[in-house]
Amino acid sequence: MKPFIPPLIVLAALLAGCANPALRESEDLSRQGQLPQALRVLNDAVAKAPENRDLIVAQARTREQLSSRLVMQIEALRLANRWDEALAAVQQLRETDPKSPRVAWFEQEIERGKRQEAQLVVARGLVKEGRLDKAEGIARAVLSESPQSPGARALISQIAQARPLEATTAELAPAYQKQIKLEFREAPLRQVFEALARSAGINFVFDKDVRSDAKVTVFLNNVTLDEAMRVILTTQQLDRKLLNDSTVLIFPNNQAKQREHQELITRTFYLTNADVKQVQALVRTIGKVRDIHIDERLNLVIVRDTPEVLQLVEKLIAAVDLPEPEVILDVQVMELSTNRLDTLGLQWPTSVQLGISDATGNIPSQVFVGGHNPINFRASIANPAILATLTGTSGDVNLLANPKIRVKNHEKAKVQVGEKVPVFTTTTNFNGSTSVAASVSYLDVGLKLEVEPSVQLDNDVSIKMSLEVSSLLNQLTGPGGTTAYDIGTRQATTTLRLADGETQVLAGLINDEDRSSMTGIPGLSRMPMLGRLFGTQTDTRNKSEIVLLITPHVVRNLTLPESANARLPSGTDASPGAFSALIKSQRAQAGVGLASGASGGGYVPAYSPSPTAQAASPADAAPAPSEAVVLMDVTPQVPAGGSVSVTLKNDSAVSVKGELSYDATKLQATQTVAGAAPGRVPVEIAPKGDKVVILRALPAASGQVLNISLDGAGAATANGQFVPVRVEGVGLLTVEQAK
Repeated sequence: MKPFIPPLIVLAALLAGCANPALRESEDLSRQGQLPQALRVLNDAVAKAPENRDLIVAQARTREQLSSRLVMQIEALRLANRWDEALAAVQQLRETDPKSPRVAWFEQEIERGKRQEAQLVVARGLVKEGRLDKAEGIARAVLSESPQSPGARALISQIAQARPLEATTAELAPAYQKQIKLEFREAPLRQVFEALARSAGINFVFDKDVRSDAKVTVFLNNVTLDEAMRVILTTQQLDRKLLNDSTVLIFPNNQAKQREHQELITRTFYLTNADVKQVQALVRTIGKVRDIHIDERLNLVIVRDTPEVLQLVEKLIAAVDLPEPEVILDVQVMELSTNRLDTLGLQWPTSVQLGISDATGNIPSQVFVGGHNPINFRASIANPAILATLTGTSGDVNLLANPKIRVKNHEKAKVQVGEKVPVFTTTTNFNGSTSVAASVSYLDVGLKLEVEPSVQLDNDVSIKMSLEVSSLLNQLTGPGGTTAYDIGTRQATTTLRLADGETQVLAGLINDEDRSSMTGIPGLSRMPMLGRLFGTQTDTRNKSEIVLLITPHVVRNLTLPESANARLPSGTDASPGAFSALIKSQRAQAGVGLASGASGGGYVPAYSPSPTAQAASPADAAPAPSEAVVLMDVTPQVPAGGSVSVTLKNDSAVSVKGELSYDATKLQATQTVAGAAPGRVPVEIAPKGDKVVILRALPAASGQVLNISLDGAGAATANGQFVPVRVEGVGLLTVEQAK
């Protein structure tokens, strides 16, 4: 005899046999984490059966899972600066989902990240050399493209800590950093600048309204040329404008001349986190910018002002454009309920009947005494006569709600778990004909929780919390058949402060109900002990308690800037963001006197290089060094036709001679030396001194990388002893492609 197989099992087996085996194989591979292999299997199966909907759905689902995994992998590789592996993952994403819009975006971001990483490497080298302004310019250029770049932010923080508060924000050529000594008494202003021009090789151009015969008294020692200019210009109510690396325009410091000579630039700031209207108010109040425009749709600010003001605005925006803190609130709400019902006693009949029964034995409501036999007179009671009740019920209910809420700082979050109970309302109109209109409204019954966190800087979280738990107790019927409900509510509102990860328990919202009722023979049922023999007593005990457990977990707190970034040089009230007139050199000595105005007041000009640059006498000469070190610094990138500054700094105590070599067909010296061969400039660098050579990039050098070197360098002591020379620095120059 064959066993009986139910038809449903046969049908299921047939359906399973009809399913494509590629589905099962792909599911097995997906469970093992081999999504590429699973997608490959499904692609082959869809190619063979393009009409199979199950295969198409499975293929789309697997492709989406693999694409999400690759996107997360690429993001992690980008953050780790593993560019080659990131590009390989992008290629996999392209093969997985050729239509994905993130492929092109990832390729652009990876290419940008590689370029920015190379720029930051150069900037870190500049920081080690003490060239903080150029390093900061590179770092801020990176931040303008990638506002959240951790490398650029760390580098700017390092630069801010290494720079004093009053440091200048303008990038100056090395010629302005020469150490000088300047002594003038009642000298015309023109003669002072003539002395500076001859000694430092700087060109000065004066506005027509500058009084060149103004008298100045100044004594400066161990200061740079830039600091000397600042002191003189400040005392004479003048201002300057750098035309190039070797030319300065001097003009009166008044509003009309500022508008005439100061060049304005326009800068666009894309905000990531800050509100554009608040940033607008900040920039207007602190930076006192001339022109500003905001776009709320793109969350950007466009500012037009001087370069000094824009540098101040950039730092102000960087200080406020920070991500807001976020916190995850782990909430557990429990309702602990205990219900107990006890019923014990004897239930006696509540009525007794006495009357004349009819032929069937029933006692009718109306009888005619004369028509019945007295033998039919009977009494009756309910059956059974006595009913014993022995019941007891009890129950514990534990209702748990465990939401996890992620919320931003100072934002409200709301959680509601329950149901909406309908309440009907009727309106009767008696005008002419009677009409009834019904409307429905809903009442929220259940759990309602509102929280508003405030994340503190020490990772504590202040939470404003409101908890309401309501329950439906009874349904009532109102006039006209309308429905109403009796709702019980327990509510608690508080503000508490918790540490990150600390759990707070809020309990004590107790509802305790104790009822007792007795039914039985009046009088006898109330007797002590024996009363249960003449009635039934029901005891009801309901108790419920609401318990709330809340635990905050800080996801991201406010990242404060370094203390060096919290204080920014802001210039003066008349010129926000302007350079500071303070002298940075610790050894500098300065004295500036007002002109007496007496006729015939003589002046004593005296200019000499820094005492450190003066040769020591043979008696005090130090032992000959083992080698002389020359630091060479070349402007890394210039446009075609631009000026190239080559600075040679001698760190040794001996004089160094040599020839600066370059390609004469691509570069040209601005000052020629008699007898020098093309492409060579003889140089001599004093002990502890420097030498600046200005070259010009010819149009033939457009788009090329050139090399500048110091050849034939040699040094000798005062006694004629030869000292080898070692040149440090990179002499590579990139000339931009002419547009």
